[in-house]
Order: sequence, then C-alpha cells, then structure tokens
Amino acid sequence: MIADAHAQAAGSSIGGFDFMSLLPLILIFGVFYLFLIRPQQKKAQQQRDLLSSLRRGDRILTNGGIIGIITKVINDQELQLEIAEGVRVRVARSMVADLLSKTEPAPVNDEETRPSEQKKFKAKTQLKSTATAKKKISK
Repeated sequence: MIADAHAQAAGSSIGGFDFMSLLPLILIFGVFYLFLIRPQQKKAQQQRDLLSSLRRGDRILTNGGIIGIITKVINDQELQLEIAEGVRVRVARSMVADLLSKTEPAPVNDEETRPSEQKKFKAKTQLKSTATAKKKISK
C-alpha cells in the first residue's frame, strides 16, 4: 500500500509543469544578460559611434599601437594617417582603438570661408552707409 502511494505521487509530478524547476535557469540567464551581454552591447555601440564620427584632424590610436592624425578620410573603410612629419599610411577604419583628441573640422578649401566673410563685410558696409545717409538727411 505504501508503494502504491509513492507511485501515485511520482506520477502526478511528472505529468504537470513545475515552475520552480525552471526558475533557476531564468535567474541564470538574467544574471548573464545584466553582467555580460548588456555591457558588451553598449561597448560595441560606443565603438560604432566612435568610428562613424572620425574626421580629418582627429588624433587617434590604432589597435597596433600607432598614434597619428587623420589627414584624409578615403572612404567608409579607410583612413589616411600622418604618423610622423611627411609619413602617411593608410589604415582600415575598423582598426581604430581610441580617439585621443578631437579637433574642429578644417575647411576643405579657402573658398568655403569666403562667402560668409563677404556677407559679414556687406552687412557692415550697409550699416555704415545707412548711418551716414541718416546723418546727411538730418543736417
């Protein structure tokens, strides 16, 4: 009779779903996500942002330990670095390890700065001419 009772109890637990046996597995996955997966995803996103924001004049460190200044962005995959005076090398963009200093982008040519300076000059001369015209009228 006791053997029959144990057999019935064992049979009922096999047929049903026991959530408590699944709980440790869920907790382990949660810990892995919080401590391993999520920080790695954030670091990868920061690296992607860094690589996409590189521009001419930035001082960078490559994975090989070379420090240089970006002289030209060739395309999405390649950069041209100046590692010493007059020494330029081509580097894969994915090999950039760190951005050491960020600079303001230099104008590509002198003509880009001229229109804005011309507008400022014209605005100043117009203000001066209207001021002198008002003085002449008031006299």
